[in-house]
Amino acid sequence: ESNGPTDAYAAIAKADRLTQEPESIRKWREEQKKRLEELDAASKVTEQEWREKAKKDLEEWNLRQNEQMEKNRANNRASEEAFLKESKEETPGSEWEKVAQLCDFNPKSSKQSKDVSRMRSVLISLKQTPLSR
Repeated sequence: ESNGPTDAYAAIAKADRLTQEPESIRKWREEQKKRLEELDAASKVTEQEWREKAKKDLEEWNLRQNEQMEKNRANNRASEEAFLKESKEETPGSEWEKVAQLCDFNPKSSKQSKDVSRMRSVLISLKQTPLSR
């Protein structure tokens, strides 16, 4: 096997075709090849710029995300410590106030959520007038 034409006449026929091609077509073909090479080079440069910008943006996003996570962790730790400290304080008669602080008394307007208005009203009344033993 060979990479070129198998017989000598095929090589001569190819050379004849190249010489028979008009000058204007050959010139256009060369200009087109040059233009395509320039476009390829420009697109590679643009692609590289986009990759660098994307990498930079991703690094900035990761930094912001990590900072936000650290802030959230610190806030969560502080609120948990405050909650634990507050829950350890025991003053008689304030149990229902603590329960009321843990509950969300804003009514939900979603049709899928259950109606808890009666429970809400019971907790509010217990907070205002606790049970006596």
